[in-house]
Amino acid sequence: MRKLASNMRESVSRRNPSEHRPIDLVHLAKQTLGDRALELEILVLFDQTSRGFFNRLKICENNDELVLCLHSLKGAAAGVGANGVAEIARLAEIQFREDGLIEAEMMADIGFAVEEASSFIADLLEV
Repeated sequence: MRKLASNMRESVSRRNPSEHRPIDLVHLAKQTLGDRALELEILVLFDQTSRGFFNRLKICENNDELVLCLHSLKGAAAGVGANGVAEIARLAEIQFREDGLIEAEMMADIGFAVEEASSFIADLLEV
């Protein structure tokens, strides 16, 4: 079973290697109908937005605000193809629903994913 799952992942990654980057550029291109200028504009906005949501997460004063920040970060990330950010935000939502808190390690993972996406965006903007 593990070998089958591994083979499936390899097959998928050969079809769309962009899925394994911090931003799935194929997904983003589909969302923008291939408009490169729009892609870059959206990436800049996502970078600012994701950093803002992460900073707000660190200082949330109530549960409703925390849930809103996590959910908003997840949605923004999914929209641009920042799959790692979207997935870790989804897992944090689950952890919060189950435990009533977000562990420090999970918060660090969110920060890492946001920073990884931000660095990737910065590299794209330099080209």
